[in-house]
Amino acid sequence: MSGTNQRIDGKRLWNSLMAMAEIGATPKGGVKRLTLTEVDRAGRDRFRGWCEALGLAVRVDAIGNMFARREGRDPGRLPVLLGSHLDSQPSGGKFDGALGVIAGLEVMRSMADLGIVTEAPVELVNWTDEEGSRFGHSLMGSGAWAGVYPLEKVYALQDVDGVTVDQALTAIGYKGGHPAAPFPADAYFELHIEQGPILEKEGKAIGIVTGAQAQVWYDAVVTGQDAHAGTTPPAARRDALVCAARIIDLVDRMMRARGEDGRGTVGQLHVLPNSRNVVPGEVRFSVEFRHPDFAEIERLAAQFPREAGFLARDCGTPLQLTELFRLPAQPFDAGCVELVRQAAARLGLPAREIVSGAGHDAVYVARSVPTAMIFTPCKDGLSHNEAESIEPEEAEAGCQVLFEAVLARANRAL
Repeated sequence: MSGTNQRIDGKRLWNSLMAMAEIGATPKGGVKRLTLTEVDRAGRDRFRGWCEALGLAVRVDAIGNMFARREGRDPGRLPVLLGSHLDSQPSGGKFDGALGVIAGLEVMRSMADLGIVTEAPVELVNWTDEEGSRFGHSLMGSGAWAGVYPLEKVYALQDVDGVTVDQALTAIGYKGGHPAAPFPADAYFELHIEQGPILEKEGKAIGIVTGAQAQVWYDAVVTGQDAHAGTTPPAARRDALVCAARIIDLVDRMMRARGEDGRGTVGQLHVLPNSRNVVPGEVRFSVEFRHPDFAEIERLAAQFPREAGFLARDCGTPLQLTELFRLPAQPFDAGCVELVRQAAARLGLPAREIVSGAGHDAVYVARSVPTAMIFTPCKDGLSHNEAESIEPEEAEAGCQVLFEAVLARANRAL
């Protein structure tokens, strides 16, 4: 890297990433830090300790989002935010989310080392439950903060054991006294691994994220009839799993018809009664489509229920399809994106523009705060997996770009 004498400490960044990865470490080298568990509390406590050792003022809001503030020269200026999340999937990797939080901490540490006083305050954020793996509601903390999800409805969400979000927050001591509501901020920057193969494949060190894809999600229930596998002939069968399989194939065909920009996934499948010698009488499954163009999502949302309904009719198995949400594509702020672009160029890092295929906290934050994201490559594009991996120099490059962009925004002329 070239272009600046103000360097973050790449070794300290990596050591801190590894120290956070000790909390919830799994035998296969990943992490399991499910949101609002005792393991999550341990991660939050370590993060809080690091922040307070820097003299940062840490506050927690009503949904558990953590904000660590570093004051600026001008107390009247709006803060520049940066961050991501520390919770993980049940068999997650070391870097998904944690990279953005720990890199943000390294930005704060480096500013302290270099004696930098920014014009605007800078706040580092750890958002609650980005993954959605425990309570079934991804982007929960940022969504509640942004006003997308009513707080009381979020509090009432339950995990598989019947524990509510409200109870879990209270149990780990992170139900804060500050409102879970958007406050005026100048900008938000989030560093994240790409979670896909494009940057690595093209040899790019930095992804300049211009926005996030549009999405539509469904819950599907196919109702057939339980029947004996050995005595029920084809004409008498109402096999819910056969119907579900044909709909799953439809999802795949509709995705592939849209080329390399198409995304269509069935990630959950529950077969009842789930016995090897019973014709399945009910199947519940998830369906989601994503695409950079919201008009394409609108076409999918019109086409998919109709064609899936035809398949269900032909199978003689009623289909109940519930649309959970339909999100337009979220463009990021042109000014903030430009700061990321300039930082990568100044540092001599190979970069390309990219649209995020995954949902991130930045998507909801962008509804009220000018926002940009920075991507770093990950090995084989693998994420949500214990084998998720990045190189120390990739983490350092992403963190240096984050440092440059945050500093430029916090010191910009008004």
